[in-house]
Amino acid sequence: MMNRYLRGGLTLGALLTLATLAAAQSSETIQNAALPGWTASWKAWGPSTPPSVWLAPAAVLLDSGPLITHPGGGAGGLDACRLQSTSLGMSTLGFGHQIVNTISVADDFTVPVQWGLTQITFFAYQTGSTTTSTINEVRVQIWDGPPNGGGTVIFGDLTTNRLASTSFSNIYRETETTVGATTRPIMAVVATVATTLAPATYWVEWQMAGTLASGPWAPPITINGQATTGNGLQNLAGTWAAALDGGTGAPPQGFKFIIEGVSDLIFKDGFGA
Repeated sequence: MMNRYLRGGLTLGALLTLATLAAAQSSETIQNAALPGWTASWKAWGPSTPPSVWLAPAAVLLDSGPLITHPGGGAGGLDACRLQSTSLGMSTLGFGHQIVNTISVADDFTVPVQWGLTQITFFAYQTGSTTTSTINEVRVQIWDGPPNGGGTVIFGDLTTNRLASTSFSNIYRETETTVGATTRPIMAVVATVATTLAPATYWVEWQMAGTLASGPWAPPITINGQATTGNGLQNLAGTWAAALDGGTGAPPQGFKFIIEGVSDLIFKDGFGA
């Protein structure tokens, strides 16, 4: 990445600035949480989406894990995704996956029979947003193995905006000491992903952009009483690392996403042509 930037004419100072931004936006923790009211420091791009409320999909092939820890326990009686900051000593509210900082996240999933994918829903927030989504771009690619262990990209890229829609998920990200907070409304971000996958284990990688300065952040899978929730990865400008919570014991985290489409089982069970 450094050679590419140098050929593009950036100075060493600019490179150091980019590196600082990437490090600063790798995760949002209790200690470095952004203050509401920040404004964007770069121009927003991509399609705009009218405000709405997300409805969970019907044709679900896979839901990788939960976000809701307290149904109806958030602000206004909505759902809460509560970081267990006191009971388990956790500190990471969300993981950075900002296009502008060349950061992405990834997680694995297993296909048991042939799947025809149509779209994948991811979840993200920008600190200080309202319940109108500020996400305006999502880039997605699928690997046939671990991206940090010999996998190859078999679908997608990190240049195409695949945003189909985005809306409020009815979930607020909060902590055990900020119950009822409304500064982190989680958005559902639907990406168009049209491909067929044979039975195997794959990895999906994604990154986003939005119109606010803080994030986008990916809230990890959150389960009451459980610190370790998966084996997600984060790529910081070309370097893969485990997605670890910044608190006690640095427990590994997974990411929530929902895959929609058609399963080969439908046809084998006699419901298709």
